[in-house]
Amino acid sequence: MAPESADTEVVGGSLMRTVMAFSGGMDSTALLIHLLAKGHQVSCISYDYGQKHIVELERAQENIAYLSKNGQVVEHTILDLSGVMRLFHSALTSPEIEIPAGHYEEEQMKATVVPNRNAIFSSILYGYGLSIALKEECEVNIALGVHSGDHAIYPDCRPEFYTSLGESFALGNWDSDKVSFHLPYIDADKEGILRDALSTCEQLGLDFNTIFANTNTSYNPDSVGRSGGTSGADVERILAFYAIGKEDPVEYVEPWGTVLQNALATADAVTVQQESNRDLNDGDRIK
Repeated sequence: MAPESADTEVVGGSLMRTVMAFSGGMDSTALLIHLLAKGHQVSCISYDYGQKHIVELERAQENIAYLSKNGQVVEHTILDLSGVMRLFHSALTSPEIEIPAGHYEEEQMKATVVPNRNAIFSSILYGYGLSIALKEECEVNIALGVHSGDHAIYPDCRPEFYTSLGESFALGNWDSDKVSFHLPYIDADKEGILRDALSTCEQLGLDFNTIFANTNTSYNPDSVGRSGGTSGADVERILAFYAIGKEDPVEYVEPWGTVLQNALATADAVTVQQESNRDLNDGDRIK
């Protein structure tokens, strides 16, 4: 099945059934409340894959509890894949590899790719979604918070990957017409995701700052869960909050003003480097 980017709210007067990957990060948290606002009945799966930023699972649980207190009951399961995925070579799971600092577009950020991660996560979601479809006799969306900012570094966040994956899963399963990928942020960036979340929080009567204080985006939080502010994921998040005119409610190791200035300086350095590369390429073509 090809990925669906448009919203489907109800089918035949009943809630749309959706399963989703819920990391506890900014994007999947925004996706969860987006789906709830659209009237979806959501079941979430979070994965412990041996990630260094395991605090994200604690934040996921905090938001599930917060949503429940505000009348939004969400089924939530945490699956332990750490025994298998700790074997994978990545800065996110391998203790001997340091988390690189910098911007997502920089070459060293490829060290944060976990081989085949989203294919593994999606395979589990697909099997779960198809099982629900058969048991509850309904159609099921498989939702993920992948977005355009991930495309450059993470091949398994690109739309063509999910088109291919859906087709492969359909070949390997009966009743695959009951399940489809749902990627509402596939063409959005983090700023767009936050703006969507602002609207969604207002619609559901949720506190935006509470929701996003209960998230983690940092790949290198400290021992008490404060975000490092230096990884590519951090930088992208900080710049998104700056773009919408808000201070990030999550706690950083350094004050907000400091991490913001560092993120802006990192973005400026990337822009200068890109312009320099373009000038070199233009010069080569002229020769």
